[in-house]
Amino acid sequence: MKQTILAVAILLGTSIIGVFAQSPAAKATLKKAYPAATGVKWDKEDGDYEASFKNGGKSMSLVIDAKGMVKETETDITVAELPAAVRAYVAKNMPGKKISEAAIIVDASGKKMYEAEVAGKDILFDEAGVLVKK
Repeated sequence: MKQTILAVAILLGTSIIGVFAQSPAAKATLKKAYPAATGVKWDKEDGDYEASFKNGGKSMSLVIDAKGMVKETETDITVAELPAAVRAYVAKNMPGKKISEAAIIVDASGKKMYEAEVAGKDILFDEAGVLVKK
């Protein structure tokens, strides 16, 4: 019985956090930019709002400020879609480790970066596939 009550309390708490972890402007921005988005989940990220969702079969997330301005878009991609330089860097500098997830990140100015998850750690590369942050 105690476990059931605890489970219900956790679910309610998670639902309430999801409701309050968005601003009306952020919600409107998401709806306008991605009207077909499904499974939207909201979180707070450094004072901004992050919406994670599916769109056209791809997993995506947007970081939106309280005024509704998109600061960053992240779209999951396949490892094969990463620039060859990213895959080569990992193969050379992290022997025996594989890229488990990949994403393309576009900031508000349109600058693209690639993210490769290796051994549970995100590594960032610029548009040309040059290491930015390990």
